[in-house]
Amino acid sequence: MLKQSINWGIIGCGDVTEVKSGPAFNKIKNSSLVAVMRRDEAKAKDFALRHGVPKWYSNAKDLINDDSIDAVYVATPPSSHELYATQAMLAGKNVYLEKPVTTNTLACKRLLEVEKQTGQKIAVAHYRRALPLFEEIKKILDLGFIGKIRAVNIQFYQPDQSSLIANSETNWRIDANIAGAGLFYDIAPHQIDMLLFLFGESKSFFGKALNHSKLYLVEDTVSGIIHFQNDAVFSGNWCFTMPAMAQSDVCKITGENGNIEFSFYSNKFILNMKSESKTFEFNHPAHIQQPMIEKVVDYFLGNALNPCSLEEAYKSLQIMEGFVMNYEL
Repeated sequence: MLKQSINWGIIGCGDVTEVKSGPAFNKIKNSSLVAVMRRDEAKAKDFALRHGVPKWYSNAKDLINDDSIDAVYVATPPSSHELYATQAMLAGKNVYLEKPVTTNTLACKRLLEVEKQTGQKIAVAHYRRALPLFEEIKKILDLGFIGKIRAVNIQFYQPDQSSLIANSETNWRIDANIAGAGLFYDIAPHQIDMLLFLFGESKSFFGKALNHSKLYLVEDTVSGIIHFQNDAVFSGNWCFTMPAMAQSDVCKITGENGNIEFSFYSNKFILNMKSESKTFEFNHPAHIQQPMIEKVVDYFLGNALNPCSLEEAYKSLQIMEGFVMNYEL
């Protein structure tokens, strides 16, 4: 008998879950947040009491083995994603997994095997797929408003202390053992996934990563090219140690009849045609992941398709890894 609702547990109730995702689980039909976990029990308790969550844990296994929980949201840093997602699936729980899904493609392949062996479901938190802004961009492209795509470009230049990088108690995002790589692995998953969402499968890709500033041990500058199977060609440049005066966050899609320009951190995009220019503006939800979580709940209940599968996330991770590791496929 199919379940009629989903009881959730969160592993890693930190900064990301405070506003972007956590409260949404109790605002969605047929969804309830019943438990949270953080290694610091006092902080787990504080989160639970402030957000009206009945139970809190300081040990992930205790949450995973809680029989009242149907699905687990893994919101820890990437180095523990494989472990917790595996444990959850082996315990018969479905998983909503933060990005990047794992620190490398080998770990993601292992997760795919566990998903297949257990028959459990995994959905990945590439939540921009569910935002009306990006759904509208996809619609415009699919309807051919700007014609055959000639070029796609991302220019993401940020200073060392960028406000677009999520805050955390420790800067684990520049520790490759925890994050998988540098800040590129924190920002690019949404961007590369959106390219795949908009343009489909890649045919080939290659890239180059460098540590220009030597402020930390991992790369701070990444460039990459993707050739999509529809023959759209993407080029991207990311730098996380640019001077403030040079900062930029823009994606431009150029076709034979016009172009679309937007920022991944904005609520609007501009459609430029031969004869007119139009700005489309959207009101993002207070909890930015809520539309995606709604789709995940429907998927877990058997009422919809997976809004972002582990296979899809693997493809974006593979491209990112290729850029950072300087290999070509």
